[in-house]
Amino acid sequence: METPGRALDLPGTVQAVLERFLTADFTTFARDGTPITWPVLPTWEPVDGRFAVMTSIGLPHKAFNARRDPRVSLFYSDSTGSDLRDPPTVLVQGDATVSAEIIVSASQLAPDLAAALERTTVALLRRQPNVGLYVSNPLSRALMGWYFLRLLIVVHPRRIAWGWDYREGWEVRDVA
Repeated sequence: METPGRALDLPGTVQAVLERFLTADFTTFARDGTPITWPVLPTWEPVDGRFAVMTSIGLPHKAFNARRDPRVSLFYSDSTGSDLRDPPTVLVQGDATVSAEIIVSASQLAPDLAAALERTTVALLRRQPNVGLYVSNPLSRALMGWYFLRLLIVVHPRRIAWGWDYREGWEVRDVA
């Protein structure tokens, strides 16, 4: 079970990015040290100041890499669907822990995390309603059941940096 963190003192523009962006680029390190990046649907828990990423057991390399080397990052750079005007780009660097058990139900999660994941899922379904067609179709669920068995990756941030485009003057805050 994860131990709660603490709320992060971040500007409102950064908090808006963490709350409203649908995706981020999640980077881990392969066995040989090569950085590997995947798009993910992250969930930010503002009360505990940590991030959650769920990955399918059918696509477990994110979890394998994070178990082997817990240094990870989340890069929030694509504001599509966020309704934010000129948001900063945000980089979260931290350490990951990966669940030992396969998550099949939100009841297995801490209540705060389950609520945060539900908010993220509802936001996704509002902004991309066609996703709901796959989930509501019994045949899709039967054929893709493995996809819904998940491993939980929790990112405990050490440093958060933000700025606009690639201009100079990014602000960096150590949060660990």
